[in-house]
Amino acid sequence: MKFKMAAAHLLIILLWGSAFAGIRHGLEGYSPEQLSFLRLLIGSLALIFYAIYTKMKLPEVKDWPVIFLFGFLGFAVYQTALNFGEQTVSAGAASLLVSTSPVFIGLLGRVFFKERTGLWYWSGAAISMVGIFFLSFGTGGGFELGSGVFLILIASLSESLYFVFQKNYLSKYGALPFTAYTIWAATFLMSFFAPGLGTQLMEAPAGATISAFYLGLFPTVIAYLALAYITAKSGASEAASSLYLTPAVSFLIAWVWLGEVPDVWTVIGGLITLIGVSLTFFKGKSKEFVADKESA
Repeated sequence: MKFKMAAAHLLIILLWGSAFAGIRHGLEGYSPEQLSFLRLLIGSLALIFYAIYTKMKLPEVKDWPVIFLFGFLGFAVYQTALNFGEQTVSAGAASLLVSTSPVFIGLLGRVFFKERTGLWYWSGAAISMVGIFFLSFGTGGGFELGSGVFLILIASLSESLYFVFQKNYLSKYGALPFTAYTIWAATFLMSFFAPGLGTQLMEAPAGATISAFYLGLFPTVIAYLALAYITAKSGASEAASSLYLTPAVSFLIAWVWLGEVPDVWTVIGGLITLIGVSLTFFKGKSKEFVADKESA
C-alpha cells in the first residue's frame, strides 16, 4: 500500500510538473486557444472511454449550468490564460505563479464564506506578492507585472474560483466524475476554436503535436486517476501535498526538456513565493479548499 501511494504521488508530481514545459513546447506549433482546445479534446475522448468502462453516470440536468461555469473557469479560462502567459514567461516561473492559488483561495474563502484568515495568511500573502515582483524581473519586464505574469495570475485566480465553489458538487458526484463533467463542458466551450485545427495539425511540428496530445492524456487524465486513488485511500489533504513539489520538478523538467535555465531573479522570487504560499497553507484554511480539487 505504501509503495502504491508513493508511486501515485510521484506520478502526479512528475506529470503536473511536466505540463508547464509541455505547454511551452506545444506553443511552438499552435496558438494558445488551439492548444487549449486540443488538450481538452484529447482529455475528453480519453475520459469518455473511462466513463464507459466504469459506467459513470451523467450529472443531473439541473446541475449542467453550474458544471459549464466550472468548466469555463477551471479549464477553459485557466488553460487559455496560462498558455498566453507562457508565451513570455518560462515554464518554471509559470509553475511558481500558478502555485499562488492558495493565496487566492484563502482570500475567496474569507470574502464568500467568512473564513478566518489571521496573521499567518496575511503574512504569507504579502510575502508571496514580494516574490511575484521578483519573478517579474526574471521575465524581462523589470519591476512590474508584465502581461505574461498578469495572465498567469488570472489563470491562478480562475483555478482558485473553481476550487472554492465546487466543494458541494464534489461531495455529490465524486472528484473524478465531476472533473470529467467539467472537462467535457470546457471542451464544448472551447470548440469555438476548432475551425482550422485540422490544417494546423498537418502543418505544426510533430513535437508540438506530440506535446499537445501528451498534455491532454497525461497531466489532464492520468494524473487525476492517481489523484483519485490517493484521495480515496488517505483523504484529500494527503493528495494536496503533491502540489508543493510541482514547481521544483517543473524547473528541472524545463531545464532538461527546453534548456531553460532560471536566472537569479527567478530563483530568488521563486523561493520567496514558495515561503509565502507555505505560510498561507500552514494556516490551514486554504488547505481545505485546495484539497478538494488538487493544479496543471
